[in-house]
Amino acid sequence: MKDLKPLRTAVAALALLAGLTATTWAQMPNSETPPEKRQGVGIDQNLDAALPLDLEFVDEEGRPVKLGAYFRQKPVILAMVYYECPMLCTLVLNGLLRGLSPLQFSAGEEFDVVAVSIDPGETAALAKAKRAEYVKLYDRESGGRGWHFLTGDEENIRKLAEVVGFNYRYDSETDLYIHASGLMMATPEGRLSRYFYGIEYPPRDLRLALVESSQGKIGSPVDQLLLYCFSYDPTLGKYTMVVMNVLRLGGILTILAVAAFIIVSYRRDRRRHNAEAAAG
Repeated sequence: MKDLKPLRTAVAALALLAGLTATTWAQMPNSETPPEKRQGVGIDQNLDAALPLDLEFVDEEGRPVKLGAYFRQKPVILAMVYYECPMLCTLVLNGLLRGLSPLQFSAGEEFDVVAVSIDPGETAALAKAKRAEYVKLYDRESGGRGWHFLTGDEENIRKLAEVVGFNYRYDSETDLYIHASGLMMATPEGRLSRYFYGIEYPPRDLRLALVESSQGKIGSPVDQLLLYCFSYDPTLGKYTMVVMNVLRLGGILTILAVAAFIIVSYRRDRRRHNAEAAAG
């Protein structure tokens, strides 16, 4: 067994390298994309920026619709993708689907999902097919009301992408869009509240972000307790534990447990004393 140790170490190193590579190159549609084509591509956080809700797009039925139509009383998860993307956009949407599936909150009830194609050449028919696919995969009664796939013209797509900080490029040689992977979340009023990077979105982070983005309109006391222990780290694009608050909460719970023990013991002893006195 001792002779296998170097082999195991090598396998572990290769696995780690593969993981790092996947993480890094998941930002691009092709791992062979030259550096000059990646220049300027990425996602900049514009937290609290107001979305241009008056921009007009086209819904899945081919009807003109303003972005503001999806911002009413619920937070919105915004995905800048394109529907014929050969890889990354599907990974983003599938990651979102996996992150949302365990949640009690439902798209169409507590929040909405709005995907906007960055390809002005894509049609409403394509958006409709994509929406049908994800509504079916989501498999909830309200899914049809909660998932929206929009298309639009170049000018409005660029305006929206600029506000949300989604920097992408079109590569005419490959006929692909070079872009990063991530999601944005916005308040019901249309202000950017959270960013998530990559292609996996932990359900806990999505839930906490929805609770915060709704400004307390959804969620439970447990969510508020979790938000006391976890806070959004904009540099990482995820929720991290606030150690000091966890320690404080642990101290409070310990004090409450000790107090409860003392009270229960006191009442038990008192009942026993009264019973003995009555027995005489």
